[in-house]
Amino acid sequence: MDLTINSTKTLHNGVEMPRFGLGVYKMTDKEAATKAMTTAIEAGYKAIDTATIYDNEVEVGEAVRNSIVKREDLFITSKVWNTDQGYDETLRAFEASLKRLGFDYLDLYLTHWAIEGKYIDTYRAIQRLYDEKLVRSIGVSNHQQHHLEKILATANTKPMVNQIELHPQLTQEPLREYCAANDIAITSWSPLARGRLLEDQVLAKIAATHGKTIAQIVIRWHLQSDLIVIPKSVTPSRIKENAQVFDFSLTQEEMKMIDGLNQDWRSGTHPDKIKV
Repeated sequence: MDLTINSTKTLHNGVEMPRFGLGVYKMTDKEAATKAMTTAIEAGYKAIDTATIYDNEVEVGEAVRNSIVKREDLFITSKVWNTDQGYDETLRAFEASLKRLGFDYLDLYLTHWAIEGKYIDTYRAIQRLYDEKLVRSIGVSNHQQHHLEKILATANTKPMVNQIELHPQLTQEPLREYCAANDIAITSWSPLARGRLLEDQVLAKIAATHGKTIAQIVIRWHLQSDLIVIPKSVTPSRIKENAQVFDFSLTQEEMKMIDGLNQDWRSGTHPDKIKV
C-alpha cells in the first residue's frame, strides 16, 4: 500500500476520508488544545476527530479558521453524546455542535455509543442530517455487530464508518470482517492502547529494525491494516513524530507478528456495558 499523509479511504458514498488524523479526546486545556490542533494542521494532518463530550469543539473551529488550510480541505468529525440521544435530541445536539464549531456542515457525524432503546432513533436523525446535506458522511462509534445488524435492518443509508477501540492488543478481527463485508470503514481509537504498548519487546525489536519509535510502528500497522487512525497528543513534537510514518513499510512478517499481540484487552468500556 503506497501511503502518504494525504492518503484517503473512499467511503461507500464516494467521500474521501483521510486515513490519518488527530484525535482530541481529553484535550480540555483550551490554549493547549488549540495549539495542538494548529500544530497538527501545519504538520499536514487533514483530519480532526472531536465529540460533544470532549468539550473542545470551539477550539477545533478556532484552529481551523486560524490555519492556512481551507475548511473544505480538512475533514472534521464530531459525535452525539449519550445523554443527547434520541431523534429530536440528536437534531438539537447536532445544531449545538455546529454552532460551537462555527461551521455550516460537518464531514462526518457519529453516534458516540449504542445506548439501548435510543441508538436506532439517534441514527435515524443522523440520516436526516445527511439527507439534508448538513453532513457529508455518517456513521457510528463503539457499535458491535449486533448493533450494526439492527441499524442495517431499517437504515435508508447504512453507516459509512464505525469508530472502535482498536490496537495490537485488541485487533477486533470478527467485527472488522463484518464491517468490511458491509463496506463500513473502521477508525481506530486508542490506537496506542493508552501507552500500554510502548514497552512491548516485539514492537521494540521491529522499531529498532526501522529506526522508528514503537508509536510510529503501531501507527503504521493501523495504516497498513486498512484502518483509519487518529492518534492523540497535545505535545507538538509528538504530533509531528506521529506523522512521520510514511517513509517506511512493515513487512508481511512484521505485520503478522504485530497481529499476534492480540489479547482482547480493552483500555475503555465494552460497548455492551455502556451506561447513559
